Amino acid sequence: MTWPRDQRTGPAIARELPIFPAKPTISRSHNDNHAFEEGPADELDCLRHVLTPDVLRSAELRARQLGIGADQVLIRRGVISEHTYLEHLSQHTGIALDDLTTANRADCLLADRQLTLAAASGICPLRRNDGPIWLIAPRGRAARMLSRLVVAYPHLTRRLRLMSSVALQRFLTEQGGRAALAHAATRGLHDHHPALSAAPAKEQSGPWPSRLRRGCGVGSMVLLPTVMAPGLCSTALALWFLGYAGLRLAGAFWPRRPERHLPPLPERCLPVYSVMVALYREASSVARLVQAIEAFDYPREKLDVILVIEPDDQQTHAAIKRLGFRPYLRHLVAPAVAPKTKPKALNWALPFVRGSFVAVYDAEDHPDAGQLRAALDAFRRHGSDVACAQASLCIDNATHSWLSRMFATEYAGQFDLYLPGMSEMRLPLPLGGSSNHFRTDILREVGGWDAHNVTEDADLGFRLARFGYRSVTFDSTTYEEAPIHFHPWLRQRTRWMKGWLQTWCVHMRRPRQLWREAGARGFVTLNILAGGNVVTALAYPLMLGRLAIELQGAASARWYGWPLLHVVALSTAIVATLVVGWLGLGKRGRRRDSWILALTGIYWLYLSIAAWRAVLQYIWAPHYWEKTEHGKVGRTHAQFSEIAQPAPRSVHK
Repeated sequence: MTWPRDQRTGPAIARELPIFPAKPTISRSHNDNHAFEEGPADELDCLRHVLTPDVLRSAELRARQLGIGADQVLIRRGVISEHTYLEHLSQHTGIALDDLTTANRADCLLADRQLTLAAASGICPLRRNDGPIWLIAPRGRAARMLSRLVVAYPHLTRRLRLMSSVALQRFLTEQGGRAALAHAATRGLHDHHPALSAAPAKEQSGPWPSRLRRGCGVGSMVLLPTVMAPGLCSTALALWFLGYAGLRLAGAFWPRRPERHLPPLPERCLPVYSVMVALYREASSVARLVQAIEAFDYPREKLDVILVIEPDDQQTHAAIKRLGFRPYLRHLVAPAVAPKTKPKALNWALPFVRGSFVAVYDAEDHPDAGQLRAALDAFRRHGSDVACAQASLCIDNATHSWLSRMFATEYAGQFDLYLPGMSEMRLPLPLGGSSNHFRTDILREVGGWDAHNVTEDADLGFRLARFGYRSVTFDSTTYEEAPIHFHPWLRQRTRWMKGWLQTWCVHMRRPRQLWREAGARGFVTLNILAGGNVVTALAYPLMLGRLAIELQGAASARWYGWPLLHVVALSTAIVATLVVGWLGLGKRGRRRDSWILALTGIYWLYLSIAAWRAVLQYIWAPHYWEKTEHGKVGRTHAQFSEIAQPAPRSVHK
């Protein structure tokens, strides 16, 4: 008997198969990470005549230590390929192996919105000539379960098929689900939470109406208050400077509770941990990045690394291929659809994440080897409402120019002082774009990243707060590279300023709703940080010039008033920057670089140039991602030897 497509969806079939839940869900408990029940490694029975007893015994012992399937040990260690293992498992269990090469979208019984569940769970229902079947890409304990299941219920072999994770990935990204997953990656957040997305409304009349609206909106924000109430506007700007400085100082001096020491987690209790990196024109950084990932103090069998590249980036693709086969590493090609941004690439990969936790890095990053375990400890210290743990970022090419030295001073104050202080105050954190560690299920729940926001990290930090979740910091460092010349710095900082402006405009669309969801502290934090970052940078040269005129007693400037408030505001902002920078350099043991703080006034003028450029880009090209080039300078903490070639693959392939 066959069923019409609209009546035979995946959940409907699932009800007839007691081994699967009626509604596939994505949760911490369904991501490969169950500790295994004790018992014989039945998943190895199919290999008794293929591999030596010593190899099988070692795999079983290692599997018991890790709490995973012994088949996963062999596959992740490169002893046998996944496809070869599935061939032997198919012969042993009688469950046919399907490579999905003849399947198309019409064969899949899942709705478009359910395709992400198939990618995450490794389970996909298809229609075949003899009726609906379930295809399974075994992971975690699935191979052991299937080996036992067919013994107890041999008739189920008719309804089950094996498939490799590569076949499932190919089917979803090329054959059956590319359009649906691409839409989810670009507009998924807008579909579910339109008020929280920077994605534009679909228009038939081209980009000009949107540009006109943004131009009028920005113009009215800037000009109307200045013309209608110049004194009030001037006072508000001064108070904004004071608030921005006050929050930085409060974060820097807020008392820190010492981190509670926790006994290390045994390997058996460690979850599968995913690592995602979006790459574009990063061929020179790939080898060093992978070597840094391989240095993690984490079981290779529980590491899931996804590199995401763009379809027109052949050099980076070739660099990944030169790495050779690494069982723990996959790469995905993002769809060639707008916008071409890092968050779109991350959203494309998010459905394929297998870990209960996922970390995001940049191409040039060199994280501490113990960072994954340190992040898990941070989650253990806090409650289940903590969705993200942010590591510290540190610039390791600070000595190359005064700009990179100032950049390093900024990061020292931000990630080592006032962000940890904000975490202690339980305020929303504007996340850094790298070394964010998430609970995967919560990340999916809140919609992932906004593909149209060019500071997707800060936006996500505030969105998590609106959903009732917290972000925290923890003691671990990732070393990064800063631009050393003005033009690369300007492009990067323009993108950041534009993203802050996007974030502010998105979350302030409905101020009352923001107040209800984030509370008073979240509301104020957003306006001081997201709004203050941009407004203070825009206003700095204007206030500086206005202050100079007022101090000279020019009659033409008297209508602005409040010269004393301007002096206090600018002085406080400068003092706050100097204090936070000086303390941050001390935390990093680089107090000898404190002389760079004397150039703060000049640096702020640079920030103002970036802010005004960002406003123009926000009107004209709000979702354009200005690429930051990496790998062009020497670095102190990220010196790598030539990356070791992977061990030769087993003949069992």
